[in-house]
Amino acid sequence: MGPGSAAAVFGALGDQTRLRLLARLSSGGPASIARLSERSQVTRQAITKHLEVLSEAGLVRDDWRGRERVWRLAPRRLAEARAYLELVSRQWDDALDRLKRYVEGPGRSE
Repeated sequence: MGPGSAAAVFGALGDQTRLRLLARLSSGGPASIARLSERSQVTRQAITKHLEVLSEAGLVRDDWRGRERVWRLAPRRLAEARAYLELVSRQWDDALDRLKRYVEGPGRSE
């Protein structure tokens, strides 16, 4: 996952409603808009727009079952995002270790 692709994924994840939709799809499996909007204060139209943002980022996919559009999680994309975060985390850890060695290096004591 490159930086541009990662930005799209993390941008899509940066919304509370979209995070809730992902959580519901993760725990409940594939679901229609009607099911995803049950007990929600968000309209079906708004949920559809949020799902389309998630779809553009590659985090969900949709299929038609008869006249109903069913959405499901795309776990591969989430795994790629996780791997990207782990890479960035390792890079930061390495940078902090280098800074610590520099600051605590020979001749740097108070």
